[in-house]
Amino acid sequence: MKTDRVAEASITISAPPQAVWDALVDPAAIKQYMFGTTVISDWREGSAIRWTGEWKGKHYEDKGKIVSLVPRRRLAYTHFSPLSGQPDRPQNYHTVTITLVPAGKATEVTLAQDNNPNEEALEHSEENWISMLMALKRYVEAHLPGAPATSA
Repeated sequence: MKTDRVAEASITISAPPQAVWDALVDPAAIKQYMFGTTVISDWREGSAIRWTGEWKGKHYEDKGKIVSLVPRRRLAYTHFSPLSGQPDRPQNYHTVTITLVPAGKATEVTLAQDNNPNEEALEHSEENWISMLMALKRYVEAHLPGAPATSA
């Protein structure tokens, strides 16, 4: 059963939407800012998306489907992780929606993840997404033309 508990996180990135978008759909970039995960997708609506890696010493292979993809504006996908301990059923999937809104020379990035089963899961999701968005910000801003060389 889907819940109405939605984890939300947002950040302003000092870069145009195109630069943020490129980082959202580039597997090499994702590996840099998203906890070392390897993502596999052809980035088309209706296509599969998979994430593999290691989290707290455990190998994982998460999966989902691209629900909506509007370049430079919106990316939404479903997500299921066997590490959740739940059976692989539609009611145990989250939908993650990332929205980009131009804000002058910056981009407002908002992320929402639905179907958090309880308050503890909601808080955990929000903490993880805030961490990921901060890493995305560091990555994008460090990789802009003219940015100082760093080891982002």
